[in-house]
Amino acid sequence: MAGTGAAALLALSACSSPTGSSGDSGSSANGTPTLSGTVTVFAAASLKESFTMLGKKFEQQHPGTKVTFSFSGSDTLAAGITGGAPADVFAAASTRTMAIVTDKQDTAGTPVTFARNRLEIATLPGNPHKISSLRDLTRSGLKVALCDRTVPCGAAAQKAFAASGLRLTPVSYEQDVKSALTKVELKEADAAVVYRTDVRAAGDRVRGVEFPESAEAVNDYPITLLKNAPHATAAKAFIQLVTSAEGQKVLARAGFLKP
Repeated sequence: MAGTGAAALLALSACSSPTGSSGDSGSSANGTPTLSGTVTVFAAASLKESFTMLGKKFEQQHPGTKVTFSFSGSDTLAAGITGGAPADVFAAASTRTMAIVTDKQDTAGTPVTFARNRLEIATLPGNPHKISSLRDLTRSGLKVALCDRTVPCGAAAQKAFAASGLRLTPVSYEQDVKSALTKVELKEADAAVVYRTDVRAAGDRVRGVEFPESAEAVNDYPITLLKNAPHATAAKAFIQLVTSAEGQKVLARAGFLKP
C-alpha cells in the first residue's frame, strides 16, 4: 500500500510542479528580498486545516508565491519522498516517520519539532453508546476504526492501548487519521481513535472523548527542508512561518500542543 501511495504522490507532485520558474527569490526596488515560485509541501493528514490556512497566509505575505500541499499518512509521504517525488518541505506526524527520510539523507538540514498532538476518541454526535474511556471501546458489538499501525496515529493508539493493558480488534485499519474519522462521520463506525485536532476540525459531526492514556502517546511533529528542493528559499520562508509566533497561534487554535 505504501508503494501504491508513493506512486500516486509522484504523479501528484508532477502535476503540481511549477513551470516557467527558474528561481524562487529576487529583490524589490528597495533591495528587500522577494520570493516567487510554488512551494510543494508534503504534510501529515492531521495538518490539513492548519497548514491550508498557513499556506494562504504565506501567499498573502509573499505575492508571486503559491503553496501546494499533498496531505496523507506520514509513512506514505515519506515513501514518496525517498522514492523521488519532488517536494520542498516535509512535515510529519512523528519522529519515526521523519527518520525514514533523514536516514536516506533526503533532507537539507536538521528537522525541527514545531508542534505536538495527542489522541482523543471520536464518537457519533451525542455519544449514543456512552463511551467514556478507552476500555469502553473494547465492548462487544461496538464498531471501532483505528489508523493503521504503520502511520503515527495508529502507532500512538497501539501505545495507548498497551499502556492500559487493553486489546482491541477494529472493524478497519485506515491509512490516515482523516480516513479513520470519516468512518465515524459516515456512521460506518461507532467510534475512532484519532487526534484531538481532527475532532476539533470535524465540529459537530462527531463528539470528542478524552482519555488519560493519551498522555502516554503524544506525538512530536517535525518539519524540514528537503534536499534538492525546487524552491528552497521560499520553502525556508514557509518553515519560518510555521515555527513563528504567528504560525504557532494557528496551530494552537487547531488544538495542537506547544513543541
